[in-house]
Amino acid sequence: MENLLRPLIVVGGSVVLTLFIGWVTDRLLCKADQRHPETPMWGLLRRGRIPYQLVLCAALLRGSYDSAALLQEHEVGIGRVLTLVLIGAAAWLVIRIAAAIVETSYTRYASNRAQRDPARVRRVRTQVSLIMRVVAAIVGVVAVAAMLLTFPAMRAAGASLLASAGIIGIVAGVAAQSTLGNMFAGFQIAFGDMVRLGDTVVVDGEWGTVEEITLTYLTVRTWDERRITMPVSYFTSKPFQNWTRGTAQLTGVVYWQLDHSAPMEAMRDRLRDILRNCEAWDGRDYNLSVTDSTPNTMEVRALMTAKDADDVWTVRVTVREQMITWLVKEHPYALPRVNTADAALPNGIPRPSSPDGAPRRAHTTPRMERG
Repeated sequence: MENLLRPLIVVGGSVVLTLFIGWVTDRLLCKADQRHPETPMWGLLRRGRIPYQLVLCAALLRGSYDSAALLQEHEVGIGRVLTLVLIGAAAWLVIRIAAAIVETSYTRYASNRAQRDPARVRRVRTQVSLIMRVVAAIVGVVAVAAMLLTFPAMRAAGASLLASAGIIGIVAGVAAQSTLGNMFAGFQIAFGDMVRLGDTVVVDGEWGTVEEITLTYLTVRTWDERRITMPVSYFTSKPFQNWTRGTAQLTGVVYWQLDHSAPMEAMRDRLRDILRNCEAWDGRDYNLSVTDSTPNTMEVRALMTAKDADDVWTVRVTVREQMITWLVKEHPYALPRVNTADAALPNGIPRPSSPDGAPRRAHTTPRMERG
């Protein structure tokens, strides 16, 4: 009877004690989160309750297993398994705690500077993301190394592994040259402030927003919801456009090809009215001017400002559409025309002769308008 009750008490008591301590700790974190709503620290720490309970349970079972006198013929194997679970759960818990601390620090920083310097906030967010990936990788490597060292054969092979580490490092460096290059490029992007999470970029003719940055690749979400994944080394070796490098504010451009008789002053007034009724316009500046001229048309350019790339796109399409609609309705003569007949000459001006000596026909200009 004693041989049956002892393992039941030891194992069951460890599990019950683990659940009780975990529940008490979770309740304390909930109360701390309610008392301190200004910081997300306590709420984020609750994400580590599962690895926390695994650490408690593995530690209690590892320390009391000898007293349980259960499966003594497999004592070494069970003890090693509990040790491996303890190491893995401890590494998992360390990563969760580090993530909570870093996320809390970033949240406080972003709440203080989000309105004043959004570009700086995006830069810090990028750095924090990559730092957490590095921390997780380091903790994972250390945990795997600790697990391997629990096996006597691995400890005996440690000396030979260290002796051959130099050769292995050279071989690995040559074999993984591209991967290592991307990793160093990832660090360069994170701390060189070249591109950040949330930046609007144009890469290989594709316009989109940086959605994810890792140590090896970067993901750009395009305007039509596609995802473009490319190695981070691309951004350190090739030119690209970053529309939000310094600030998110942008200036949009709209061009029209119009007839020389287009009413420029009326168009400036109409542009002002369109922008005043467009919520995407930030009110900083606007302008309309003739930037080029050809024998048949002139190029009219409108400039307008917006707070970010999404709004500048909205302003551009709104101005283009409403200005064309207004010209078609109020000033159709201002649209480009194709001459389909000769022009009429004033009285008294001789008509030019054709190469064969015959007088040329008089020119008239019926207008064919095209939108």
